[in-house]
Amino acid sequence: MRRSAEAAQLTRDRIVATGVTKASTDGLYALTIGSLAEALGMSKAGVVGPFGSRAGLQFAVLTKAADMFIAAVVAPSMKAEPGLPRLRVLIDLWCGYLDSSPFPNGCFITAASCELDGRPGELRSLLLATVTRWRAFLREQIVIARTAGDITTTLDADDLVTTLTGIAMSADQEIQLLADATAPARARRLMLAAITR
Repeated sequence: MRRSAEAAQLTRDRIVATGVTKASTDGLYALTIGSLAEALGMSKAGVVGPFGSRAGLQFAVLTKAADMFIAAVVAPSMKAEPGLPRLRVLIDLWCGYLDSSPFPNGCFITAASCELDGRPGELRSLLLATVTRWRAFLREQIVIARTAGDITTTLDADDLVTTLTGIAMSADQEIQLLADATAPARARRLMLAAITR
């Protein structure tokens, strides 16, 4: 029984991993049971089974992409001392993540935001909650650094979140569309300047 549960989990993980890759290039709404079944050499029933529906699969794919960002950027940054040291590590990890994105089409959440921002529904709601949590985390780190006296910028914390996010989204475009090898270093420099000026 345990072995079959482990096999089922491995199959689910394999489907989600392939789904993340395909959704990164084709979009979440282009992700279909048929295209995944073909890519994986599985039946459609075998692909949809662990998720119950195409929507369930899309949810799992978006959740996995967000979890990958958290594991690569958020979790390791929490090992750094709160305040400016953590913000510096966070920015470094964030820019490094953009530079060596695990997704073929760059930042998954940025691409999904462009795809889903005008499409009301549960998938958009999940993305909204994901982005809101990230922005709240980033704001919290800024407030902690400001309270500690590590940063004295006159910018409001929410303004800084918008500034840093805008720089990251611009860097993602420069990396992916413009193939600009200098973009990650520039983004890092501009982000640090924004929080320390």
